[in-house]
Amino acid sequence: MRVLIVENQPERLAMLVPALEAAGCVVAATLNSARSLDVQIQALRPDVVIIAQDSPDRDTLEHICVANQDCPRPIVMFTGDGSSESIRAATQAGVTSYVVDGLDPSRLRPILDVAVSRFEAFQALHDQLDQTRLELSERKLIDQAKAQLIKQTGASEPEVYREMRRAAMDRGLKLADIARQVLQKPLS
Repeated sequence: MRVLIVENQPERLAMLVPALEAAGCVVAATLNSARSLDVQIQALRPDVVIIAQDSPDRDTLEHICVANQDCPRPIVMFTGDGSSESIRAATQAGVTSYVVDGLDPSRLRPILDVAVSRFEAFQALHDQLDQTRLELSERKLIDQAKAQLIKQTGASEPEVYREMRRAAMDRGLKLADIARQVLQKPLS
């Protein structure tokens, strides 16, 4: 497991790096702030990001948001701040696992494994939601094209749908692509 660490306290970093290596992780890089987090994630493609801070500040949370938009990764935050507001802000920014007062070397690997697993489950749901949205928008497009063809030709809905499907198969296109063409100009 490749890990990117954001930690500005050298003594904590000196404890964290060997503990991660002992847990079978490879430290891809260490940063002393989250300022270039998005760039480093893009370049290094770590499996997980660890951020250790006494309390998550607004700048760090903003950098996490930016990084998650471009290249989402599981992010584990070790902190001393257990306030509800901080937890909520961190999870909304994209922190996968928020661990309060828990930077215990013996617990690192299980914490990382859980964060990766939760991230993968969330990403699968996110991907499924995106797919469902795409299918719904394509369905709406197909329905609009059918309505336009029915209006233009006076044919029934099953006849119009059959013709659109035939055109899609003949041209090796998706039905939604044919619908787009119909809405741009009628089928010839």
